[in-house]
Amino acid sequence: MTRSAFDPDFATLPPVLPIFPLPGALLLPGGQLPLNIFEPRYVAMVRDALAGERLIGMIQPNEEARDIGAAKVYGTGCAGRITAFSETEDGRYLITLTGLIRFDVGRELPPLNGYRRVVPDFARFRRDLEDDTGEVDRQGFLAVLNGYLEATGIQGNWEAIEDAETESLVTSLAMMCPFGPPEKQALLEALTLPERIETMSAIMEMAMHAPDGDTLRH
Repeated sequence: MTRSAFDPDFATLPPVLPIFPLPGALLLPGGQLPLNIFEPRYVAMVRDALAGERLIGMIQPNEEARDIGAAKVYGTGCAGRITAFSETEDGRYLITLTGLIRFDVGRELPPLNGYRRVVPDFARFRRDLEDDTGEVDRQGFLAVLNGYLEATGIQGNWEAIEDAETESLVTSLAMMCPFGPPEKQALLEALTLPERIETMSAIMEMAMHAPDGDTLRH
């Protein structure tokens, strides 16, 4: 992952992180997620983040989780840094979050200004801040991707796909493809790029063999 000069080091990551639970939204390290912020509590969250480290934790709600108390979110999310923002006349923020590092939820803190906060545990994902992609079978993955696009009828710019760097391509596909929340969570929690490619290939192959090219929406 290409680092920015403005990104914090591992030692300076914050002990408290605001979280934005959003169904179906996946942020990965190096990925960019545009967001339209209009709810008052999340407007307050962005305002507070801009006054501090500019970090927000994206995490998916998990209605099936019953063992983590009232939080009802998955146990792992991704911290993103606000790398662009603008204000609208009707009181909204238009922001871009750039994925920095994933985190496990340590514990949830009382809300602040209406938004939720957690104590993040970044230890398991320290390598997100390092340039360590590992060996991958790019051609094998592209073959699976081609079959998936054909089976689902999704239009892809194959010239751009072939020109894209592997990690950027996999990150973009994971965030953009119409996978269900459990599949997106599996992609988020894959520790390395080879593991993420293996997981995505399995998801795509399942979709190819599903009735009518079902894309695993839930």
